[in-house]
Amino acid sequence: MPYDLAQAVGFSLPEREVAWNKRDLLTYAVGVGAKKDDFAYIYELDPKFSALPTYPVVLAFKGAEQDVNLFASRAKGIVQVPGIPPMDPNKMLHGSQSVEVLKKLPLVSGPGWKWTSRYTGVSENKTGIVITMENMLIDPNGVPYARLYSSTFNLGAKANGTSFTKVIANAPAAKAAPKNRAPDWMIKDQTSPEQAILFRLSGDYNPLHIDPSIGHAAGFGGVILHGLSTYGFVARGLIKAITNNDPDALTLFGVRFTSPVKPGDALETHAWEVGPGPNGTTEISFITKNVTTGKLSLGSGIAYIKKSEKGKL
Repeated sequence: MPYDLAQAVGFSLPEREVAWNKRDLLTYAVGVGAKKDDFAYIYELDPKFSALPTYPVVLAFKGAEQDVNLFASRAKGIVQVPGIPPMDPNKMLHGSQSVEVLKKLPLVSGPGWKWTSRYTGVSENKTGIVITMENMLIDPNGVPYARLYSSTFNLGAKANGTSFTKVIANAPAAKAAPKNRAPDWMIKDQTSPEQAILFRLSGDYNPLHIDPSIGHAAGFGGVILHGLSTYGFVARGLIKAITNNDPDALTLFGVRFTSPVKPGDALETHAWEVGPGPNGTTEISFITKNVTTGKLSLGSGIAYIKKSEKGKL
C-alpha cells in the first residue's frame, strides 16, 4: 500500500516528563571523557559547577527515571505516526544530532520539565528513509531551555519506492571545512575500553553498546561506543581548547555521524574558525577522525562558541 510521507511532517508526539540531578550531570561528564582537571563538570562543589551544554541529548533516552530502562520497549514506541511505514529498529542508524542552548540548565531539574518531539522532515531514497525530529526541553513554566534536531536513517525502509523530501525545520548547516589552511585547533582525545559502560548510565541502555554478541550480529565486530558519547567527547574538547573550559560559551553544537567508534579508540578533531556566529559567538567548522581506524567518525561539524582570550590556536 502507498504511504503519504508528507502526513508525518509536522506531527507531534505526546509530551514526556524528564528530570535530572547533580549525580546525573557528573555521570554524563565521565561518560564523555571529562578529565581530572575539568572541575566545572566533575566536582559538585566547584564554584563553576555546571552541566555540560550537550547534556540534554541524553534526556530522550533517560526520561525522568533514575533506574535502568528497557531499550527494546522504547525503540518500538507506542504512537503510530501517520504516513510512516513500519521500521526495523535493528536497521535504524543515528544520522545527525544538534543541540542549541537557549538557557543555562539548572543543576537539578525538579518536577514538571517536559520533552516535546515533532517530525520536521522526511526523505525517501533508494537506500531507505531519513526522518528528522525537533525536540524541545521546556521548564514547568513553559520556557524552552534547549532545541535539538536529530535524524535517523532507516536502512532498507520503503514507503513508495520513489524519491521524496519534505523538510519544514532543521538545524543550521555547517560550512565546509577549509581545504586551503591548517586547522586552527587540533584536539586529541582517547576513549577507554570501558567508555560505553560509563556512558550507558546516562540513559541509553541499548545492548549494542555492552553485549559483544549483538555487535557481531549487527556487523560491527563487537561493541561500539554510543555516537552521543563521541559527540560529547568532541564538544567537551572544543570548549576546553577554545574557551578555557567556560561551560557557558557553547550555544550550538551539531554533527553528522559517519562511522562507528569502538571503546578504546583514539579521536582527533580538526577545527576551523569560519566566521562570526550569532549573538557574539564565533562559528566553528570541524571534523573528527578515528585515529585507530583511520576513518572519519564525525563530519559536517558546526559549533557557535564564545571564544576566550586564553583559547590558543
